[in-house]
Order: sequence, then C-alpha cells, then structure tokens
Amino acid sequence: MAWYREWFGEEYLGLYAHRDAEEAAAHVDFVARVLGEARPRAVLDLACGTGRHTAPLVARGVRACGVDLSLTLLGFGRGLPRVRGDMRRLPFAGGTFDWVLNFFTSFGYFESERENLQVLEEVARVLAPGGALVLDLFNIDRVLAELRERETVTSPGRRIEIERSFDAASRRLLKRMRVELAGRPPRTFVESVRAYREEEVAAALAGAGLAVAARFGDFTGERFHRDSERLIFVARRPA
Repeated sequence: MAWYREWFGEEYLGLYAHRDAEEAAAHVDFVARVLGEARPRAVLDLACGTGRHTAPLVARGVRACGVDLSLTLLGFGRGLPRVRGDMRRLPFAGGTFDWVLNFFTSFGYFESERENLQVLEEVARVLAPGGALVLDLFNIDRVLAELRERETVTSPGRRIEIERSFDAASRRLLKRMRVELAGRPPRTFVESVRAYREEEVAAALAGAGLAVAARFGDFTGERFHRDSERLIFVARRPA
C-alpha cells in the first residue's frame, strides 16, 4: 500500500500537533497579501487534512472547500466544507476556483513524475482563467543542511522514533517513524516525498500550463534564496 494511504491518521496529527490554527491563519494572511486582489469567488484548499487552512478562509467570508484523501483527517473539524478526493483526479468542474492553495509540502508524494505533474495539470484545469496557485514546499538545500538523521519525540502517552535520510538517486526525502502509543502495539510508518529544486518546480508548472508570478522563501514574504526556510511559488493560469 502507498505510504500516504497509511500515514495520514491520528499518529500523523500527534507528530505535527505544533502546526496549529494560529500558523494557518498567518498563512492565509500571507496569501491575501501576496495575491492582493478582490475576494475570490471560490478557493480550493488542496490536501486540506483537518481543514486548518479552510477554517480561517471560511471565517473571513471566503467560499472555500477542502479536498483530501484521508477519511481520518476529514473526520476532524466537522462542519467545514470538505470532500474526499485524489489530487490526481480532482472531483471538480474545470474553471471552478479563483485560488488553489497547497500548503506544507503536499506535492511530490507520488513515485512517478508523470503522476506528480498530473497534480499540477489538475490544478490548472480547475483554476479559472487568471486564477492563482500558491504552492508551499520545503527548501531541500535548507533541509539537507539541517537534516537530523535520528530524533525521538515524546509527549504524555506517546513516543515517536524518527529516522531521516535522502535518496540522491530518486531525489526523495525519506522518513521512517516508529510510533508507540500507550496501550497499543507499536506501529511503523514512512514518508517518501520528492524533493524539488527551484528550477524543477518552475519547469513543472510551465509544463502544466501555469505561469510563475512570484517566488518566496517564507510566509513573511522574503525573497527565496538558498538558505530560505520554504520554497513558495505563486503561479497563474493564463487569462
């Protein structure tokens, strides 16, 4: 079974509990600032998880919808407009959204580059002419410079042993997690995400018919450089 069908459950939420509503609201502030235009007709929160970015969008009166593959994550944040779907085959009509937002490195999950490009093609399809994609990825140069090969994360009733590595041949960042929860047998999960450099993302966006409008290195709006925390693209479907 593909790793992303197993990992995105309660154990995932426990590891990333620090990714909270305050952070999500700051990300939405950034999007509104950099796009700097009239309120969008509709926004897609792509790979929305529990809906932590969908929530501040809705709170601001934006017509937003999230889509995610994980039924477990979709079970949280009830009442938010979200649907289950595969990002390679989005369950929406063409030209539905003015903005598509993809946060926290939710691109590069698939083994084949054809499938990863298909995600961008689907984004281009569901964007209205002139619509914008905000694509938030890790900066592989920064990640490799700070890579901790082993780490243990503990909290009451939970212990997670993490091993990290980078496969230069496949250009994938690999993470193996042994999760121990009180009263349950240990379970092991993996993450395997394709690492992209700036020029590769730009080429992939162009291949999907999206024009790069801006690049940022963090959510304060700093310009991207080799040591940036993030690699954030704004790209548009031509009008």
